[in-house]
Amino acid sequence: MSERIVIDPITRIEGHLRIEATLDASNTITEAYSSGTMVRGIEKILKGRDPRDAWAFAQRACGVCTTVHSFASIRAVEDALKIKIPNAANIIRNLMIAQQFVTDHVMHFYHLHALDWVDVVSCLKANPAETSVIQQKISNWPNSSPGYFADVQKKVQAIVDSGQLSIFANAYWGHPAYKLPPEINLLAVAHYLEALNWQREATKIHTIFGGKNPHPNFVVGGVPMPIDLNSDSALNAERLSIISDSIDKMIEFVDQVYLPDLLAIAPYYLEYGGIGEGLGNFLTWGEFPAEDNSDISKFLVPRAVILNRDLNNIQVPDPRDFEKMQEYISRSWYQYDNGAKGLHPWKGQTEFNYSGPKPPYDFLDVENQYSWLKAPRWAETPMEVGPLARVLVMYASGHEQTKDLVNLVLSTLNVPITAVFSTLGRTAARAIETKVFADSMRTFYNELIAEISAGKTDTFNGSKWEPSTWPSHAEGFGYMDAPRGALGHWIVIDHGKIENYQMVVPTTWNGSPRDHLGKPGAYEASLVGTSMVDPGAPLEILRTIHSFDPCMACAVHMIDASGKNVGEAATGLDICHR
Repeated sequence: MSERIVIDPITRIEGHLRIEATLDASNTITEAYSSGTMVRGIEKILKGRDPRDAWAFAQRACGVCTTVHSFASIRAVEDALKIKIPNAANIIRNLMIAQQFVTDHVMHFYHLHALDWVDVVSCLKANPAETSVIQQKISNWPNSSPGYFADVQKKVQAIVDSGQLSIFANAYWGHPAYKLPPEINLLAVAHYLEALNWQREATKIHTIFGGKNPHPNFVVGGVPMPIDLNSDSALNAERLSIISDSIDKMIEFVDQVYLPDLLAIAPYYLEYGGIGEGLGNFLTWGEFPAEDNSDISKFLVPRAVILNRDLNNIQVPDPRDFEKMQEYISRSWYQYDNGAKGLHPWKGQTEFNYSGPKPPYDFLDVENQYSWLKAPRWAETPMEVGPLARVLVMYASGHEQTKDLVNLVLSTLNVPITAVFSTLGRTAARAIETKVFADSMRTFYNELIAEISAGKTDTFNGSKWEPSTWPSHAEGFGYMDAPRGALGHWIVIDHGKIENYQMVVPTTWNGSPRDHLGKPGAYEASLVGTSMVDPGAPLEILRTIHSFDPCMACAVHMIDASGKNVGEAATGLDICHR
C-alpha cells in the first residue's frame, strides 16, 4: 500500500517549490516529483532590447544570488561581440564572484539549512559552560565564554516564552530525527545569530565595486569602477584597505566558525553519507577565469562533465553543441513549435501552456505536465550542478587545496570517498569550496594590487560599445558557475537588438521534472530510497532538498483559480519563503 505526501511550499528557499513523494508501507520514498509552481518570463521581457542593458533585467531574476545573472549576461554579450576585458576588470569580477560564493554559502549553511539539523528549542537545555568547552576545543573563535553562550540562551528563552518563534518558526522542533546534544545546538544557534551581523562586513566588496548590494551595477566591457588612488570617486587606497579588511574577516569566519561547525555537527548524521545523491552525473560551466577570460583551460573551476561517478573520465562540455545541450518540455507547462523535441537555448522558446490542475488541488498530474521548470539535459542525461559538482571536478582534476580539504573531511569523519555522493557530501562540499574561494580572494586581491603597481589600471574596454561596430547577427554564451551551480545565458543579437535570450539556471538543472525519456531531475532522484520517521513532519525530505539550496526565482505571472493570468509581480526577497 502506498501513500502520496505533499510539501507545498518548501520553506527556507528562494521562490516556490512543491515536492510530492510516494511512500511504501515502511515510509520509504519510492517516487518523488518536483514542481516549480511559478512561471518565469524574463526571457520574453528581454526580447527586442539593447543587449548592453540585458544584465539589469536579468539580475532581477533573483534577489538572493544578486550578481550571478548579471555576470552571465554581460559575459554572453561580450562573447557574442568578441569583447576582451582588461585584466584589472577580470580580477575585480573574480573578487565580486568569490565574495558572492562565501556570503551565499555561509548564509545558506546557517540560515537556510542548519535548522534541518539543529533543534533550536533544545538549546534551552544546554549547559553554557559545556558549550564553551566545545567551542574552545574546535577553534580559537573569541566568542567562547560560558557567559556569552548563557546570554544567547537567554535570548532564545525570551523568544520561546513570547509564544512567537520569529526567525525560528516553521520547523519541526523535537522531531526524533534531530540528534545533536543540547550544547552543540546552542553553539550552532549562537553562530546563526553571529552570521546575520557578519554579512554586513562581507558585502562591502560588492558595495565598493558595484555601488550597492543587492544588485550591484555592471557594464559590458569591464566593470563600472575606475581605479585612481588619488580620487574620492574611484577605487582608491582607502577603499582597497576596506576590501582587504573584509577579506580577512571573511576568511576568519570560514576558518574559525563555518568549517569547525560543519565538522562538529556532521558526526551525528553520518547516515546521510549514504542518502540523497540520486543521479551520479555532474556538470560545471567553470568559473574564475585568468587574464584571458575565454581560455577555459585556465579557469580555477574547470568546465567539465562527470558521468556515472567516473572521476577518471572527465569530459569538457561545449555549450554551443546543438545536439547535446538541449531543453525538453515533455512534463513542463510550455510549448514548442516543434512539439516536444529538445531545443538548444539559442533556438529556445518560452511560450506558456498551462494545462495543469486548477488550484486548489490535491496532487500534480505527474503523467503529464507538472512544472514551470523545463528539463535541461546534457546528451539526453540529467545532471546535478552546484557545490558537489564543482568540488568533484576540482578534486578529480588535481586541485591541491581541494584534494587536501576533501581528504581532511573524510578522515575527520572516518568515511570513505563514496560518502561524498550524498546529502552529507553536498553539504560538506559547499563548506570546502567556501574555504577555497575565500582563500582565493586574497590571491585575487594581491593580483589586483600588482596590476595597480604596474600602472595597469584600465577597467573598461569600450572599443565595441557602439552598435555600428557590431555584426548584423551574433550569438553568445555567458557562463557563471553560480553558488547553486552551472548557470548559462544564451543570447542571439540581430541588428543591434536581442532576438532571443534563454537562461538555464542551476535550479532548472537540479529541480527539473521528468524529461522525454522519463528520466527524473536531481531533486526527484535524490529523494528515492529515503526513509522517514514521521511522514507528517517530513524533515528528511527538507534535509536533502535544502542541501541543493533551491532558487526558484524570476518574474511571477500570477494565475487565478480559473487559470486566467491576472498580473505580474517582481521577485526577489519579497517572495522568499524563509
